[in-house]
Amino acid sequence: MDKETLRRLEKGREHYENQEFDKAEPLLQEVARVEQRFADVMNMLGVIHHDRGDVFGAQGYFERALDINPNYTEAALNLAVAYNEQGLYGEARSIYGQITGRTMDKRAEIEPFARGKLANMHADLGRAYAELQMYDKAIDQYREALVLAPDFVDIRTRLGQLLKDAGDIEGACRELELAKSLRPSYVPARVALGVAHFKGGDKESAKKAWREVLDIDPENKTAAMYIRMVEQLDEPDLFVDTSETEERDTSGELAFDFDGETSAVMPAYTEDPEKDED
Repeated sequence: MDKETLRRLEKGREHYENQEFDKAEPLLQEVARVEQRFADVMNMLGVIHHDRGDVFGAQGYFERALDINPNYTEAALNLAVAYNEQGLYGEARSIYGQITGRTMDKRAEIEPFARGKLANMHADLGRAYAELQMYDKAIDQYREALVLAPDFVDIRTRLGQLLKDAGDIEGACRELELAKSLRPSYVPARVALGVAHFKGGDKESAKKAWREVLDIDPENKTAAMYIRMVEQLDEPDLFVDTSETEERDTSGELAFDFDGETSAVMPAYTEDPEKDED
């Protein structure tokens, strides 16, 4: 789900929970237009229509919610009420029977919104472990997140970065290649893949990954700076030893953050033009 749709979903749920149905409906309708796999969105829209007296419209939303998640008890109860109010007593009794007679399968699919929320909770815990440099526990949490949401490329990218930090370059590249294949336009995975190759000593593969970033986003400064850095590493004459210089002009440095570590790419050194001494 893209960030704007997620924002609308969260705001729509907030308005819904506050009984602000007029504000909630347009947001939830937009979510439903983009993502048609959220049973709770359909159920909320059904409740909103029922509250307005549109029982038939509400029925349609409740039925769609149950098509997505047949074990959604609240939607089933709401549908039974809608049937009953329209005189569809047989249909209402059938729904009641399904609710009371159903035995929940422990392996039943988790509702998509809940699955995504759980995945992000695992990722947040993984991030906390990573900040403490407890890489094994962090990696375990990110893997748990991906069991729930294997197509969350941001989480898979972070897993790749953690594996790289833990020294598993092969595993890191495998996860980052998968993230790249899941969403070819996702630039952070490609940048991180280049970093993993670089840490593994494969500078050519690193430059290839970053050049692919520039093919997608020609203005990407990070990829451009990383390529420049590698090329300058291959040409040591471009770097100047300033260890014995007490003061130097740093205005020509190109500072950047290299995968979390501050670094600087130095341009070829040129002497300052002579200044007149008066």
